[in-house]
Amino acid sequence: MRIGVFVDEMGPSLDAVIDQFQAAAKAGFAGVWLGQRTGRDALTTLAVAGRQTPGIQLGTAVVPTYPRHPLALAAQALTVQEAVGGRLSLGLGVSHRHIIEDQYGYSFDRPARHLREYLSALVPLLRGESVTYRGETLTAVGAVDVAAAAPPSVLVGALSPAMLSVAGELAEGTITTWATASALAEHVVPAITKAAGRRTPRVVASTVVCVTSHEDDRRAWVTENFGMVGQLPIYRTMLDRGHAAGPQDTVIIGDETAVERQIRRLFDAGATELVAVLLGSEEEQARTTALLAGLAG
Repeated sequence: MRIGVFVDEMGPSLDAVIDQFQAAAKAGFAGVWLGQRTGRDALTTLAVAGRQTPGIQLGTAVVPTYPRHPLALAAQALTVQEAVGGRLSLGLGVSHRHIIEDQYGYSFDRPARHLREYLSALVPLLRGESVTYRGETLTAVGAVDVAAAAPPSVLVGALSPAMLSVAGELAEGTITTWATASALAEHVVPAITKAAGRRTPRVVASTVVCVTSHEDDRRAWVTENFGMVGQLPIYRTMLDRGHAAGPQDTVIIGDETAVERQIRRLFDAGATELVAVLLGSEEEQARTTALLAGLAG
């Protein structure tokens, strides 16, 4: 099984984040993934920490598209790709209306159209090509001259049918969150596979994982801290597709046997990779890491 781990880019210091990268590599994880929230820039952090952590794949989950023009993101991503020796998976997404409109002041009208136009410009740029793209939502004219060995793999945080269609057609796969195994099997995998045609898309399932003897307490913590997820339209739809009342019903929690069974269910549903978001006490996270390392080995 290909299993990576989500590292908190909001850690107390950059050195602490680098320590988490190195611990993940030592534990045997296949990759380290960073989010892009209100703290450190994910791609910059990957470049710095990745150069000090050889031999492990690196990914973003996910960088919002609207604040970064395709020419700017291509330059940044290719610079990171050069810095880390070709180990980058560039996960990107459109984010949410309340962030894009209320914080950045951009229109969130027809986000699937925006994503299609964005990828139509970005992907050729990452291949080193010159583009002359003029769409309804953006214009991109030019090229990026960075000597990366190969373009990064492009993944999309796609959940809706329209987004999955674009991801399957123009990117290499998707990164899901708050998606159950049934949501993957019945919705995500069929939609993106159909759009990808003859290619086999990557389906990276990001989910909370915790080996614990206190399942009820941990689920209650997820409800308390992430319950608002169910109020965001796209996540609400995904929760409904996965027959989940809230995010607490999507997480993988239990003893070693139960957690392993739930992880295998995700892969059986069509996930090609798992990104584990570790939860719980230091002892619980150590148990979780040991189990995941064993499965990955």
